[in-house]
Amino acid sequence: MVEEYYQNWLKHRTVLHDLLDQIGPEHVFFKPWKDGFSMGELAVHIAGSTDMFLETIKNGQFVSPATPREFQTMDEVREIVQEFTQKSKRDFSVLESSHLSKEIDIFGYEAPGKYWIESLIDHEIHHKGQLFVYARMTGAEKVPFFKQLPSRAVNDAAAD
Repeated sequence: MVEEYYQNWLKHRTVLHDLLDQIGPEHVFFKPWKDGFSMGELAVHIAGSTDMFLETIKNGQFVSPATPREFQTMDEVREIVQEFTQKSKRDFSVLESSHLSKEIDIFGYEAPGKYWIESLIDHEIHHKGQLFVYARMTGAEKVPFFKQLPSRAVNDAAAD
C-alpha cells in the first residue's frame, strides 16, 4: 500500500518539476493578489508541506515544517523543490504499513497515517493546480498534463 501511495505522489511531483521548468526567471515573486503566495513561495510550500506530512507520519506525531532556505531566483526555487523531492523519496522508502494505521494528531484532528498520506497528496494536487494558474497568468503556454501519463502503446504512438 505504501508503494501505491508513493507512485501516485511521484506522478504528481514529477509534473511539479516539469511545470516549474516552464516558469520564467522574472516571475519568481509574481502574486495574483497581494496576500497570496508568490510563485516561488507556492512551489516551496508544496514541497515543504509534503516533507512535514511525511516526517509526521514517520514519527507518529506532529512535526513542525522545516524552514526552507531563502531564494531569490526560480533556479533556487527549483533546487529547493528538488532537494525536498529527494528527501521525500527517502522518507517514503522507510514507511511501512504500520505507519498507515497509527493514529496521529495534526492540528487537533486525529486520524490514521493513511488519512494524512492521502491528505499530503491532495494538498500537493490542490496547490499544484494553483501553480498551473499562476504559470498561465505569467504567459506559460506549454504546460504539462496535471499528472504524469503512462507510456503510450506502440500502436498509439504510431498513429500520431
